[in-house]
Amino acid sequence: MVRMVRARRWFTGGLLCVVLSIPVLAANAVIESHSSSNINYILVGFAGGFVRHDNPHHGPVQLAQRLRQEAPAGTFVQVFENRHRKNAYKAILRVLDRNHDGILTTEEKGQAHVILFGHSWGAAAVVLLARELDRIGVPVLLTVQVDSVAKLWQRDGVIPDNVAAAVNFYQPHGLVHGRSEIRAEDDSRTQILGNYRFDYRQTPVHCEGTSWFDRAVMPSHIQSQCDPQIWNRVDELVRERIGPSPSLAAIPGQ
Repeated sequence: MVRMVRARRWFTGGLLCVVLSIPVLAANAVIESHSSSNINYILVGFAGGFVRHDNPHHGPVQLAQRLRQEAPAGTFVQVFENRHRKNAYKAILRVLDRNHDGILTTEEKGQAHVILFGHSWGAAAVVLLARELDRIGVPVLLTVQVDSVAKLWQRDGVIPDNVAAAVNFYQPHGLVHGRSEIRAEDDSRTQILGNYRFDYRQTPVHCEGTSWFDRAVMPSHIQSQCDPQIWNRVDELVRERIGPSPSLAAIPGQ
């Protein structure tokens, strides 16, 4: 009986380790599919709530899918669950470490072109990750928060001064609603592009793949994660900073 209990514990613990390692392995696989010396832009998104990083109905995931297909060569794109912020941090450092010596030089940090975006808890994770990158001297081109909701111990309203530009989209209704305003820690170094309000009681949008609980308890918050108007604007802001894709550049008049 004791052996069976131990075996069960060993199996459960091993299974948990495998499950927790999946996001890291997935990110490493994406990085290794590129030569990090050829990666010019790092785009990292965070899913909101308990949404998986590969949920096809989630705004950050859909945006990442489009960018993978259409962004210029040398663009690294990955979405993480908001609770896996540390994995995202490690992935960014690994991409920046062009000579793979485990040490980020001043030159490698200076070549960073990082863009962070997320929804809900994922939007708060964007600010926390930007702050962690600030501590080691890595600049961030853009942070995007969509209906940002911070956990009790988090601070998502002040953008650190390593961020060149930041934007906030929010809706004000329901038990769960986003932060209405973000501000720069240093106005001379960070441009706040705007705090944009959306009202889904006036102009509702339909979201696929949502649960009845989400629709009943936080309908407006859920609509912000699939609103095409918001995510198309985020798409535009990202593309303005990474340049047009080859397919778009080839179209006259674009």
